Amino acid sequence: MPLELSRIRALCFDVDGTLSDTDDLYVSRLARFLPRLLVRDPTRAARRLVMWIESPGNALMALPDRFGLDKELAALVNWMYRRRRKRWKTLLLVPGVDAMLARLYGHFPMAVVSARNEQGTRAFLDYFQLTSYFDVIVTAHTVEHTKPYPDPVIYAAQQMGVSPEACVMIGDTTMDMRAGKAAGAQTIGVLCGFGEEDELRRTGADLILDSTAQVGPLLLGETRPEHS
Repeated sequence: MPLELSRIRALCFDVDGTLSDTDDLYVSRLARFLPRLLVRDPTRAARRLVMWIESPGNALMALPDRFGLDKELAALVNWMYRRRRKRWKTLLLVPGVDAMLARLYGHFPMAVVSARNEQGTRAFLDYFQLTSYFDVIVTAHTVEHTKPYPDPVIYAAQQMGVSPEACVMIGDTTMDMRAGKAAGAQTIGVLCGFGEEDELRRTGADLILDSTAQVGPLLLGETRPEHS
């Protein structure tokens, strides 16, 4: 269903592919080496390969629902992310995200809801001086189950003093959409990360935007939704 702006009281942001642009560098490098005769869309193929390498949980949750393994995959993803010890290799920011967060600050309480470990998540936020914008930082180890379970979104809502239904979960993968919907929140899918429009819609995105940077103007009433 379409995004209801009037319901939104608080914002939850994913990190990988939503605030952080870390993997575009690897995608562009890998795409140059893929054989054009075998790969119709090298950039798309490279992005999928990087997703499998960097975030196997995201890749697993992108499998078709028809296999009927949602609960089993969610349990596996939760187990994998809670045991990750990987640090950020390259720190890059999605263009315009820092200015957007600065403009939204004070208008809405905001949370980070990441499936990364706490050390890596905070290192990224501190590096770009984004930490002060967020009222709560939820990582893979904050609650018992990480995304795609609803626990992180529900916890973030509690810490911000709102109901989950008053939140919007903003992310680039099906894990973000699933977690938001399971918590009762609205969801915005962004296309600056791993996710593709069709799969984000299938898993419940109420709105699709090309970039996270567009969230600010939308919520401040300066623009209208581009992808209904």
